[in-house]
Amino acid sequence: MDKKPTIKDIALLAGVSKGTVDRVLHNRGKVSQKAFESVNSVLNEIDYEPNLIARNLKNNKIYYIIVVLPDPAFDPYWVPSINGIQEAIKESKAFNLSIKIHYFNPDSTESFINVTESVLTLAPDGILLAPLFYKEAVTAMQKFLDQGICVSTFNNQILFQDNINFVGQDLQQSGRVAAKLLDVLQSKGEFAIVHVNEKYENSVFMQEKEKGFKNYFSEKEFNDSLISTIQLQDSNIEMKFNAFINQNPKLNGVFVTTSKAYQIANIIIDANRLDISIVGYDLISENINYLNQGVINFLIHQNPKRQAYLGVMHLIEHFVFGKKIPAISLLPIDIINTENARFYLD
Repeated sequence: MDKKPTIKDIALLAGVSKGTVDRVLHNRGKVSQKAFESVNSVLNEIDYEPNLIARNLKNNKIYYIIVVLPDPAFDPYWVPSINGIQEAIKESKAFNLSIKIHYFNPDSTESFINVTESVLTLAPDGILLAPLFYKEAVTAMQKFLDQGICVSTFNNQILFQDNINFVGQDLQQSGRVAAKLLDVLQSKGEFAIVHVNEKYENSVFMQEKEKGFKNYFSEKEFNDSLISTIQLQDSNIEMKFNAFINQNPKLNGVFVTTSKAYQIANIIIDANRLDISIVGYDLISENINYLNQGVINFLIHQNPKRQAYLGVMHLIEHFVFGKKIPAISLLPIDIINTENARFYLD
């Protein structure tokens, strides 16, 4: 056929009603085995696009997929991830799937361990994991694999022996992008890499961003002593960063490796140090507010919605259509400023 066949065309070729074709395609209502086989035969012959759906309908197995995700009540960065998961669920509602989200406290390794152990007892077919804590994530992934569970990861890449799928950004390269931006904004002076509310030794994503940032300046033969690294926790952020500013009067550029750039921006305003440029991550409302005020100069958009959506869809397509899950799916590193921010907001 030169044109895309309609349900009416398929019904005529299969010798059944349009309603029967619709029920086969969408798994609605009862269809005789003879009619089912007749419709499938036509779909295969004409290579009708939804024939993958039709083939899947022969399999009555329900695939269980669980997403293990930081609770957005603790960090709004993860809200778009939920939207991406819901979008994937909506698009795949015709299939025999059960997709659930299990949340953990992003500030607690104990919470992460408890949730992953609980998920393990449910024996799902697939798991999409945000591996926030490196050591605990490696342990959990090994247990999942030992139980025959298909595992994918997103947002943070964990280099693992079984080459588990990862959806996200090249974190070292994003650190280099941040360095380039500060280099353009401030050709001279001192820079600081600021880690907020994370345990550095167990947060690979921060280490990779820092490595990329330092590598950029190292290749430019920039004096290493002019780049400082500071780790801040909620209990001492303002006091410790104010002391750091006072001790480093030549500081004129800050790279915040998490979504907490707004906290640093607020301190810089109070300290009347608007000469300090800020590059951070993520389009949460507080960051956008300071971006619009000109206090934050650039934000790097990690697109958590797209990450989560692709992570779930890779698992769905693997189970439903037998597609191989790609080893790595890298997203663009989008640079956001006041001129283009509105185009990225939902």
